Order: sequence, then structure tokens, then C-alpha cells
Amino acid sequence: MAPLVVLVGAPGCGKTTVGRALADALGVEFRDTDTDIEQMAGKPIPEIFIDEGEAHFRTLERAAVAAALAAGTGVLALGGGAVLAEETRAALVGHRVVHLSVELPDAVKRVGLGTGRPLLALNPRATLKHLMDQRRPLYAEVATATVATDGRTPAAIVDEITALLPR
Repeated sequence: MAPLVVLVGAPGCGKTTVGRALADALGVEFRDTDTDIEQMAGKPIPEIFIDEGEAHFRTLERAAVAAALAAGTGVLALGGGAVLAEETRAALVGHRVVHLSVELPDAVKRVGLGTGRPLLALNPRATLKHLMDQRRPLYAEVATATVATDGRTPAAIVDEITALLPR
């Protein structure tokens, strides 16, 4: 069993918002690995970064992604940095992976400037641009489809993703 769709993309691309709406439209479960990580750790992601560091967070993230892929939920959203792990990219082979692309202006509007996002705490706009530039090739590597989200409603994005799914 495998998720119907796995969503990947930069912070602010709409993985959670679109993922929930897509799951509702398809009548399936929505799962977000960031939520899974917080449940495993018993604390919010910013606290994991502060208390144990990014390396520990990435270890939890790899485990959460592997478990979620194995569980075969309906719509699965991965954290923005999940694709940094080579084993995660390898695990995504054979899955329907949709890269929700977003450009910097829309991402900044959606994310705000760092609230609750530990990697964006210092110089958030420049950091977000760097993260996006660094990760874009990795999203492209794992994606079976790319859907632009800039200036679009979640409903329009859901319609486009739904059209990509087998009938």
C-alpha cells in the first residue's frame, strides 16, 4: 500500500493547506510528517531544533517519512527539508510525488518572516531564498509532476493535482 500522493516543496508552497484540501476532495486521510515528528518528540519542531539541534531533527524526519510511506496514507505532506536525505529521495522512487513549486515573493507572504520556522530565524528572506535554491533540484529529482502554486487558490491547485491522478 502506498500514499495516493506525496507532496513536497519549499516552506510556504502550501503542502499542508493543499494536502488537507486534496485529501478532503479525494475522501482520504491526510498526513503531515512534521506533525508526526512533533508527536514522536512530544514537542514542537522549533523546540527540537533548540533542544537537540537540526541533526537530531533530521534523524526524526527520516524515520517519520519512512513510517508514513510504509503506512500508505492517502495524501502525505513531507517537511520542506525531507528531500535533503538521500535515503528519503530513494524511498520516494515509485511513488506519485507532486512538487508544489513556489517563487520567493509568494513564499515570503505565506510563511511570514520566520515565525515558528527555526531555519528562518535569522535573515529570513535571504535564508528562505537560499533554502529554495538549494532544494529545488532535489524536489525536481523526486517529483513525478510539478504544480505551480503562485497566485493560485488551494482549490485550483487541488483541481490540477486531481487531474493528474489515474481515474
